[in-house]
Amino acid sequence: MRFYQSRKEFIRNLSLLVGASAIPGSLFASSGKVAGSKMKLGLVTYLWAKDWDIPTIIKNCSETQVLGVELRVEHAHGVNFNMTAAERAEVKKKFNDSPVEIVGMGTNEEYHSPDPAVLKKHIENTRKWLELSRDIGGSGVKVKPNAFPDGVSKEKTLEQIGKALNEIGKMALDMGQQIRLEVHGRETQQLPNIKTMMDYVENKGATVCWNCNDQDLDGQGLEYNFNLVKDKFGDICHVRELNVGDYPYQELMDLFVKIDYPGWILLECRTNPADKVAAMKEQRQVWENMIEKAQAKL
Repeated sequence: MRFYQSRKEFIRNLSLLVGASAIPGSLFASSGKVAGSKMKLGLVTYLWAKDWDIPTIIKNCSETQVLGVELRVEHAHGVNFNMTAAERAEVKKKFNDSPVEIVGMGTNEEYHSPDPAVLKKHIENTRKWLELSRDIGGSGVKVKPNAFPDGVSKEKTLEQIGKALNEIGKMALDMGQQIRLEVHGRETQQLPNIKTMMDYVENKGATVCWNCNDQDLDGQGLEYNFNLVKDKFGDICHVRELNVGDYPYQELMDLFVKIDYPGWILLECRTNPADKVAAMKEQRQVWENMIEKAQAKL
């Protein structure tokens, strides 16, 4: 049995305890045996944190108890695969000395191009992002399908993307990482197409990142589309503001709780509030309430 904690685990658990004490009825007060209690709330640096450096990200995430972060590439934090070994180690140490976890890198790598040289370049870049994520203490890399090229059958494109995912999934496993395929792109974001891509994957290194698109409701609806890919879920899901718009977030959280999802729910918010720290606190409270409602239904 394991009777010790790392410094990072101690800091994170203490931070969660202190933060939860200020939240009446917090799910963190549960014994951990209730379905859905293993889910965690994090942040994508897409818009709300695009201008924050690493110390600011850590400070704001710690204050709001949003204790995981997917670092979107090409943003102010400056984390990219051109960093030296020393720079990577410095980033890793900053997060290790905090309660905030690097969930991984959010990239724009895609695999639909009919040009073999372009496809090869994206696969090679993915390898570099995986190495970076490993070196800074992350656990995976987000990639995306993005389009159906003109003049190429959809079936051929889906097969090409799927086989590329199989290749980079093997890379990820070799590095102790995970590929996270964001449900993304015109038509490619339709869940039957995502399922077809993943049917070509023969390893557990490539997974699906649910992305809360309107297209999730197409066809037979949210639950049907959720079930198409739930066995392929990785450890992240992207959501927008949980209390903005018509997307059925409560129903989605019900589904995640029902399968006892153990991963990160990452805020990839689109609005531009003046006080983003206050907005993060609000989103955390909304999310806590949704999880409690979902658990109560069980």
